[in-house]
Amino acid sequence: MTLKSVLPQDPYVARISMKLLGTAALSCLAGLALAGQTSIPTKADSAAPAEVSSISTKQQIKVEKRTPAYWRVTFDNPPFNIFGPETIPQMEKVVAEIETDPNLRVVVFDSDVPGFFLTHYNFTPPLAESTRLPSGPTGLHPLPDMLVRISKSPVVSIALIRGRATGVGSELALASDMRFASREKAILSQWEVGAALVPGGGPMARLPRLMGRGRALEVLLGSDDLDGDLAEKYGYVNRSFDDDKLDPFVDALATRISGFDRQAIADTKRLVDFASLPSDPEIAAGWDAFITSVQRPAAQKNIGRLIDMGLQNDPDIEARLGHYTQTLADK
Repeated sequence: MTLKSVLPQDPYVARISMKLLGTAALSCLAGLALAGQTSIPTKADSAAPAEVSSISTKQQIKVEKRTPAYWRVTFDNPPFNIFGPETIPQMEKVVAEIETDPNLRVVVFDSDVPGFFLTHYNFTPPLAESTRLPSGPTGLHPLPDMLVRISKSPVVSIALIRGRATGVGSELALASDMRFASREKAILSQWEVGAALVPGGGPMARLPRLMGRGRALEVLLGSDDLDGDLAEKYGYVNRSFDDDKLDPFVDALATRISGFDRQAIADTKRLVDFASLPSDPEIAAGWDAFITSVQRPAAQKNIGRLIDMGLQNDPDIEARLGHYTQTLADK
């Protein structure tokens, strides 16, 4: 059974559901899983096309190889750094290069779009442009697959967060090995519960390991924005810095690590992973819960209301998503 087959038949509700399913993956970073999937996902049909012809070829990700051992991966999709099916093949190429380059030791993820590190999934393309993409090597669909692979890669990953990291952005940061944030300009959130969704991109599995159960539930159920200082206090990020000190610190740390022995880095990270990373079935359980949640009328209604407010078009909606999800709450 596919996602499309479980959508309501009412045309208006179905339209909202299609938009929701295309984007709710946004927050979940993983909403691309198939309905009816078991706790351990299976590979997509190998006959499915790797790309859909209408997917844009606009380059949204830039890779700067500062040295053979140290790369910067920069998101550049103005105005909001929204992540969608057109981004997936580009990101897959980057992740594959990270996994296979024999000289690489450190990769830093950052942004060239003022105010936005990386945000939610793209509501606009037809759902088929996401569901037709093949599963990745883990058996998960492309977004969660790439996150899991980044976490397990022998290469050190660092998220340099300046601007909003919501949905996909938050989940990429959580999948990275380290996170450093601008005190003045970073905003992190998992907004999904505020829209009657269950997050699906791994935050339920990753956040309690970083900040403990109570704070993880505060972040997930409160669905509100956290600034850099509070994110540091809660363990969401390693540290926050005055904005003018963020880049120099991250660059110095990445440069330092990139000069160390690659095998020692990989072995040490692998042993830390044993003690700290969630299992793939834990991640898959989030996908299943998300797929169930997006079918509920409350979620369909709330996403429709956000779209009507201007989500994905209005800069104020994108910049203050925590405020606008609060307006959806029952009074």
